[in-house]
Amino acid sequence: MAVDIYLTFNGNCREAIEFYSEVFKTEQPQVMTFGEAPPNPEYPLPEDAKDLIMHGRLKINGSTVMFSDTFPGSKVMEGTNISLAIVSNDRDAIQESFEKLKQGGTVKMELQETFFSKCYGSVRDRFGIEWQLSYEEQ
Repeated sequence: MAVDIYLTFNGNCREAIEFYSEVFKTEQPQVMTFGEAPPNPEYPLPEDAKDLIMHGRLKINGSTVMFSDTFPGSKVMEGTNISLAIVSNDRDAIQESFEKLKQGGTVKMELQETFFSKCYGSVRDRFGIEWQLSYEEQ
């Protein structure tokens, strides 16, 4: 189970991921926009948000760094726009870690099935660190 870095931006993610790709001479970044995701009637997507980056990933010197613009209408503050991501093929470990991290913390998104993971959740632990946990089948 690796720990990956997840960086969140206020609408300038595409610029940031292209910059870091050039700086660290990575492969061309692959990104998914909010407009490419399946629509969710509970969270209608504003037209001007469709080209914002929902998810991007770079391999930088052997480490995975993931990128996203914040969901439209939400704001992130520079300096607090980082979270740690656990991606594992051990669903029990994901669930166990999530349960422990949420003790004294704040659940941002309960573990649940999403279109990109059979089990994904987000929690800010009691020390103020945000964690994203995701089950990924091999």
